[in-house]
Amino acid sequence: MVVRYLRQNLVLKLACRISPASWASANSRTSTATLTLSPSITSITLGSGPGFNAVQAIKVLSASPYGTASSTSDDKGGGDDEDGGHVDEMGRGLLRLTDEQLMRQCEMETFKASGPGGQHRNKRESAVRLKHLPTGIVAQAVEDRSQHMNRASALSRLRVQLALKVRNAVDIDDYSPPQELLVILPEKSTIREKGCGPQIKPKNPKFVMGMQALLDLFHAVEGSISKAAQHLGLSTGAVARLVLSDDNLRMAVNELRSSKGLKPLK
Repeated sequence: MVVRYLRQNLVLKLACRISPASWASANSRTSTATLTLSPSITSITLGSGPGFNAVQAIKVLSASPYGTASSTSDDKGGGDDEDGGHVDEMGRGLLRLTDEQLMRQCEMETFKASGPGGQHRNKRESAVRLKHLPTGIVAQAVEDRSQHMNRASALSRLRVQLALKVRNAVDIDDYSPPQELLVILPEKSTIREKGCGPQIKPKNPKFVMGMQALLDLFHAVEGSISKAAQHLGLSTGAVARLVLSDDNLRMAVNELRSSKGLKPLK
């Protein structure tokens, strides 16, 4: 289902068909949410897909700079897929947020890190833990004596966790790789456009968005390297090397493959 916001102060009624398993005490197969979107947004797609429901849209919008939301349901059901990932049509949008926008979606906690350190041990609450409220994903940093540096590290780790755990729906029958995926592909890919520039590697912060898109594809093909290779214009060996180039990506793909009864990549 697609909902588009076109005019200032427009209130939209979103009715979503949901699974009974998503609701602890549901008496109906439908729920209605009222979404009030920011006047600065000309168009927004909430979408639909496995596990997507009104509550999930509310969780994202209510904590985002794009608007506010409320629901007629008191349920707190989630949007998890069968492989433990969080299915979210706004997932790609989350990674496009600035640091300030993403921080506004988070609850930050400071604390004193425990462990050895002697005179270098933190005596102030410089360790930082971030909880992303729409998804419940947590990231933290404790290694620096500066709270500012730990906050930046925790935010960077949160982006990685969002990429690893928040999935975007993929129509595999009409699949076209997004730009963020194209730029992390090896230059020998037959679908890579000339204007993509040099291949973005794992140490580049932009790699995170491409990693998320690649994992979206892997979930759509149920962890199959050969099927993913067909859609990426690469050999199976090249796809495997791309996956193995980043430890987080490797572990995520191997976890998915294990759940499907496939051998891990090494």
